[in-house]
Amino acid sequence: MRFHSLEFAIFLPIVFSLYWLITPRRRRTQNLLLLGASYVFYGWWDWRFLSLIVISSAVDYLTGILLAKSQRPGTRTRLLLLSLSVNLGILGFFKYWNFFAESFAQAFSLLGVHAHPQTLRLILPVGISFYTFQTLSYTIDVFRRKIEPTKDIVAFFAFVAFFPQLVAGPIERARNLLPQFKEKRSFDYELARDGLRQIVWGLFKKVVVADTCAAYVDEVFPNYTSHSSLALVLATFYFAIQIYCDFSGYSDIAIGTAKLFGFRLMQNFRYPYFARDIAEFWRRWHISLSTWFRDYLYIPLGGNRVGRLKTIRNILVTFLVSGFWHGANLTFLAWGALHALYYLPLALTQNHRRHMGVTAEGRTFPAGGESLKMALTFLLTTFAWIFFRAESLSHAFSFIERILSFQFTPIDRSAFHYLPLVALLMVWDWLQRGRQHGLKIDGFPVPLRWGLYSALCWSVLALSKGGQTFIYFQF
Repeated sequence: MRFHSLEFAIFLPIVFSLYWLITPRRRRTQNLLLLGASYVFYGWWDWRFLSLIVISSAVDYLTGILLAKSQRPGTRTRLLLLSLSVNLGILGFFKYWNFFAESFAQAFSLLGVHAHPQTLRLILPVGISFYTFQTLSYTIDVFRRKIEPTKDIVAFFAFVAFFPQLVAGPIERARNLLPQFKEKRSFDYELARDGLRQIVWGLFKKVVVADTCAAYVDEVFPNYTSHSSLALVLATFYFAIQIYCDFSGYSDIAIGTAKLFGFRLMQNFRYPYFARDIAEFWRRWHISLSTWFRDYLYIPLGGNRVGRLKTIRNILVTFLVSGFWHGANLTFLAWGALHALYYLPLALTQNHRRHMGVTAEGRTFPAGGESLKMALTFLLTTFAWIFFRAESLSHAFSFIERILSFQFTPIDRSAFHYLPLVALLMVWDWLQRGRQHGLKIDGFPVPLRWGLYSALCWSVLALSKGGQTFIYFQF
């Protein structure tokens, strides 16, 4: 069930009404309703994959209880390994089987044995990477004694399957989200109102900006040999905007939807294209995943406290695993490796935490140095997006080679029609860069606010076709 579909437009008001009108102040009943609604939401794609969520939830719920009962380090370690094996085993099987099946088919073909990989292909369950990491954070934190395990099975299962962020995050930590399922919740008008505004903003970014840019990107990238260098540069730029608006738009809708039910999720994007270096970019982009890798991979490896060579190793491992998390394709590994190379000089010179605040805070315009840093960071991340979008490494390198050929043949003028929309978005983001989302406009006059709400809603309804799925659903 897509957030920008008619089905969700019917589903959400029904669940919202049942939640607040029929089950007010009954925490367990509310949790049961959310659990059931979450399973309906997920099962809308393929009900068979619900079993995977149930298995992950059951394994980690029982593991948490057993960890609390055991004081022996060896037993606790084996319990943690059991959880890791089951969850990562399921994730690895469904997410990477196709890659290895194709590799085996190619290897067997060299021996004269022909096995068509399509006969071995598996469907990737939507959102499996997200809820797997979410439930693993619970088990690891219980193992580390950072949180107490819960005995409330309904609350825990609802925490794992919470439908607003089930499919593409934010990847919540148990210590933030799980306690909210144990608290009594009453309707908060201001929180719900802010949630609705964030939903509208997320839908605008997805439907109006991302899907508009996608039309050009999807035309140029597969057919790059028939387009000029300028067209390829525009397609790369538009893809950078598309993936930002698509993914941050999903996060806005998820966070806003959660607010309707009295939950507060973590901010997942913080205006990343205004970052002044790559380290700051990763503090602003897909924050829930980057902090997950920081806390559960980078720091356990030793972080930057283990000497220069091991620090380099830790950074490379973290970024390569981040790339591999997106899928078993060498393009994602290349994307991760590029970001590691971008990040290494900052980490090795201890400059990776130089920019921690809001860009140009308290000023309307950035200083000259800030502008140059933002431009360079945007160029580096946009270049890396070529590998993320390409079908293969050869596709990416050929695409780049085509850009560097400087073949500036005439291109369709319609390619430039998207630029005013993108410029308007970026200017608005800049003005709102210190706020949680783009529609935090409480200080605006009422007529202006409602005029803006109406314009955004109209544009979403006018352009929504329900056909373009969210990019990160494939991960």
